[in-house]
Amino acid sequence: MPVQRSILGRPLPPMPPKRIAVLLSTIAVFAIFTLVFTLPNSIPAGPSLGRFTDHKIPIPKLAKTLSPSILNPFRQAAHAPPIQKNSTSGEASWYSNWNWMSPFSSSVTLDENRSLLPPLIDRPPIYAYYDHTLQKEKSQKEAENAVLVTWRRAWWAQGFKPIILSPAEAMNNPLYAELQVLEVEPLLKTEISRWLAWENMGTGMLCHYLLLPMGSHEDPLLAFLRRGEYPRLTRFDKLGSGLFAGSKADITAAVKEALSNKALNESTDFITAVSPETFEIEPKNGVLAYYDTRTVKDKYSKVADEIEADGPRGLMVLNKLTISHLHTTWQNTFSKGIAVIKPQPEHMTAAILPARKLAEFLIQCPPSPLPSSCPPNNPKCSPCISSHPLKITYPSVYRNTSDLYTIGTVPHPFTTALMSSLNSESELTIPWIRRKSKRDPWLTTITAELLGTGVSGAPRVVKFKDAVASQYGTSHSLWTTAERDMPEDLDWYFGFTIPRNATDKGESETPVPGPERKPQISSGPRNSPEAEPTDEEVAMTKEKSLLQSAVEFGKARKPDEEKVRKAIEAWNLADTEAWRFARAFLERNRVERLKWEEEERKYAGGKAGAERGKNEGWGRWFDDR
Repeated sequence: MPVQRSILGRPLPPMPPKRIAVLLSTIAVFAIFTLVFTLPNSIPAGPSLGRFTDHKIPIPKLAKTLSPSILNPFRQAAHAPPIQKNSTSGEASWYSNWNWMSPFSSSVTLDENRSLLPPLIDRPPIYAYYDHTLQKEKSQKEAENAVLVTWRRAWWAQGFKPIILSPAEAMNNPLYAELQVLEVEPLLKTEISRWLAWENMGTGMLCHYLLLPMGSHEDPLLAFLRRGEYPRLTRFDKLGSGLFAGSKADITAAVKEALSNKALNESTDFITAVSPETFEIEPKNGVLAYYDTRTVKDKYSKVADEIEADGPRGLMVLNKLTISHLHTTWQNTFSKGIAVIKPQPEHMTAAILPARKLAEFLIQCPPSPLPSSCPPNNPKCSPCISSHPLKITYPSVYRNTSDLYTIGTVPHPFTTALMSSLNSESELTIPWIRRKSKRDPWLTTITAELLGTGVSGAPRVVKFKDAVASQYGTSHSLWTTAERDMPEDLDWYFGFTIPRNATDKGESETPVPGPERKPQISSGPRNSPEAEPTDEEVAMTKEKSLLQSAVEFGKARKPDEEKVRKAIEAWNLADTEAWRFARAFLERNRVERLKWEEEERKYAGGKAGAERGKNEGWGRWFDDR
């Protein structure tokens, strides 16, 4: 039965539902208007509330110019920079740009596999004149060619572009016709032809192929010559006709002055054929070693006797001496030894094995006809002593020390994960990468001493790039990748022939050891076929197997393996950038030299200064890797 509602004793008639809704809506609108317009006016605005009522919350606005960062989600799509000439080699590709110190190359190249490298520094040309048209015995030409190869290597390693000139360049000079009508001595005519060939080429340096740079890459004189700008025609004190530097205008003026000299036939060389004011004499040339006839007779009489007895054989002996002096100079420059970077000492022994062997070759005493001799420009050098070789260290960090040479091996993040965990390839899964592996472990370790531990990967990459590709870094370090063999042209990188005697450890032994000094051969169970391998041998075998798996994994990958590789590269962005950068930088150096050699084969008969019977390369020395 419905409830009958009443007021003051009188019953109320029932109200329809629609009227109730209208009534409630009216009451609600009245209450809102009352609160909005009446209540604020009734409250006094005191100082305690003014700071709240006056405060305005700023509304964020988008900048008119959006950030160019690749991480900006509103960045518009852009074309990648055009592919440059000679910018690929195998899987490595690069783009040369002044913005190469950017932490991650893809921010500029818009390509994850394309590394950003510094622009190639122009190598100033240095010319040597060699007449390959003269009839000589085969042994003499081979000896002279070996000397030219040594000359080219030494100057290339110091940042120059060595070019061998021939009579063809001299005859291409319009002034050559004037020389032909003059009656001068054959030696003087050859000297003037040398200058005509240089004038035909233009600004640069004219060098004798027996003058070599022997000193630090940072030497002020070498740094000045590398600029390629020579205000005046310059020769160097006490070096005779060994080296000249000048611009084309000054060279042309000097050649014309010599050809117009009426007393030219009385001159002994080009220097005496012109006025003394033609040249500016540079007294500071301690970085240049000149093995002319007088120097060899005064300082290396044994070699001089060899040359006098048998010219070709003596010239080969002299070449051997100059190579040993180049090697000794390098060892004196890095007196603190060689540091082979080994960030994870317990697991990366197999990966750094090529670097360790290269270091062992570099500390060896070079073969020399005069082992205790010094270069003519540095009579107070420290000759190599086999009983006290340079020290090889294996630090886990990179140290920027001027007299310490660094050899670094950069592994791919997949190689690092595989060898650090000592697990099989199948155990490296994406969940394992995300949950158990550390980010950028290799780069974090080697830069820990320079940057500490609380730094992200971006500044570490910048520091690494500076150590690899700066002018200082290239002369004080060598960085290779763990998955590839050592480059075959390391002789050109260092500037001398590296000894490849794998048995020499730099230790001296008694010439004729007595019975009590002879090494005793143990007949214990270790030499028997049934002997158990030691823990170190087992670990080394395991590391070599995993390293080989990493190399094969990088060559051919299935779709599932490709996912793992991309995942580990994304998880280790800094380590991946360092690996790609080191690989691309080393490949670009090789491509630069090969292109230069290919171009130079067209001139000087295609044989002068060319490597004949190339060395076997480094592969056979690292077969046990």
